Amino acid sequence: MSLLSTSDLIKKYGLDAKKSLGQNFILDKNVTDKIVRVAGDLTDFEVLEVGPGPGSLSRSILDAGAKKLVAVEKDQRCLEALNELKNFYGEHFQIIEGDALEIDETKILNSEKKFKIIANLPYNIGTVLIFKWLKIAPKIASMHLMLQKEVVERITAKPNDNHYGRLAVMVNFLCHTKLVFTVSRTVFTPPPKVTSAIVEIIPREKPLADVDFKKLERVVAAAFNQRRKMIKSGLKSVFENPEAVLNEVGIRSDLRPENLTIEEFCKLAARL
Repeated sequence: MSLLSTSDLIKKYGLDAKKSLGQNFILDKNVTDKIVRVAGDLTDFEVLEVGPGPGSLSRSILDAGAKKLVAVEKDQRCLEALNELKNFYGEHFQIIEGDALEIDETKILNSEKKFKIIANLPYNIGTVLIFKWLKIAPKIASMHLMLQKEVVERITAKPNDNHYGRLAVMVNFLCHTKLVFTVSRTVFTPPPKVTSAIVEIIPREKPLADVDFKKLERVVAAAFNQRRKMIKSGLKSVFENPEAVLNEVGIRSDLRPENLTIEEFCKLAARL
């Protein structure tokens, strides 16, 4: 059985990328194969893909020998094209029509074993999805995600970096992260206005500190809500006497939020 190329499937079903859905399709299989390779051996893993569109990345995941690929797609126009892939790859490929923000990943994937996520995420919901997945981090072996390069830089930023903020603190509290490689805008259809990059996010065996995620998120959000001011100013919304708390945990009150390590934010969260 032969399978049409991704570009031919796009023509067959009139699949122009929708800006409202944050869609930008990749047609170059060399690029999608490269993305999949950095995710390592897939033969013993179920893989989750969000927003497969016409299925270019899906092909590379399946060709790499994934035990099973579960693709979640909300654009009904793409389902017929994906079903052609389903007919070709058989039981290794499952298509779920739905919104990735609303699905329960632990129910649609094997709950007894960790799964991997490989996706060219819709840029308009990328960070929201990451925060959703952080809540089930122990179930995830790894995430390899394509996002705007600026967002990847915010995820992987270190203290004192310009991009360091709430996103870096919360993701790296639970995971190891790194920017793997950038992707030229020319490989997309249509070409986006921004440069993209692949981020690797691998959940830690245990969080950096024994503090509640929601408490940490509350402290970090308050601090970076006034990132240009000293940390003692931003923390007024969460502590009655922020200077006293900072003194107790050994953090200078004249520092700015971007100067604090994740461990220092954890010390503050433990005081809530």
